[in-house]
Amino acid sequence: MEFQQRLYELRKQSGLSQEGLADLLNVSRQAVQKWEAGTSRPDLDNLAALARYFNVSLDYLVTGQESRAASDPPATTIVNNYYSGYQYEYKSKRTLFGLPLVHIRFGRGGMAVARGIVAVGNCAVGVVALGGFSLGLVSVGGLSLGLLLSLGGWAVGGIAIGGLAMGLIALGGGAVGLFAMGGGAFGMYAAGGGAIASEIAIGGSAHAPLAIGQAAEGVLTFGRDADPAAVESAIRAAASGVPRFLQNLLVFLAQNW
Repeated sequence: MEFQQRLYELRKQSGLSQEGLADLLNVSRQAVQKWEAGTSRPDLDNLAALARYFNVSLDYLVTGQESRAASDPPATTIVNNYYSGYQYEYKSKRTLFGLPLVHIRFGRGGMAVARGIVAVGNCAVGVVALGGFSLGLVSVGGLSLGLLLSLGGWAVGGIAIGGLAMGLIALGGGAVGLFAMGGGAFGMYAAGGGAIASEIAIGGSAHAPLAIGQAAEGVLTFGRDADPAAVESAIRAAASGVPRFLQNLLVFLAQNW
């Protein structure tokens, strides 16, 4: 058996794609493809990294003359702990829907993508995702996309909290949503230093059909000294189609702004 065949079998037994192996070694997928095609061979550093990762000796990897150090080949879903100057990866043995329950992956010089039920990495995709870029049901990251909850510098989700937040409920320095609250807030219902809304705006500068604030512009406006009962009545009438908790929140913000 030639070197390229041994490398191909070791990679397949470990459940890695050519791209996955390339990410671990910080080389291009084309380099791995050439190794397996027999048109080129890895240098000594990459040979040593391959031997360590697949738990075989250099003799076995290069010549096939020595038996493997481990009795059993790595399974497709195993615990992988791999660290060098550029890569760390942990993948739990347990899986759900074909994904590891926990996948942690960090690296330098490329996009280290973690995919799992709980995913943590430079780029994370999972039910719960944490990373520089994260996508999930619950997502936390520099750039965060969450179907249910999203927290990040830039956050997009059902409930979004961040420097710039976009969601059904958005809280942030700049917030856009059905209900938006922030320094600059834009939505159907908005509260903030500068609030612009299609229904109710509350803030220092408020612009909406119902506007409540120090500088309020709209069809119906209230200033800081307005009668609390009148403000509450107006809010509940204007927000009659939204859940009661949101009405209560708008009333609280209007009376305590």
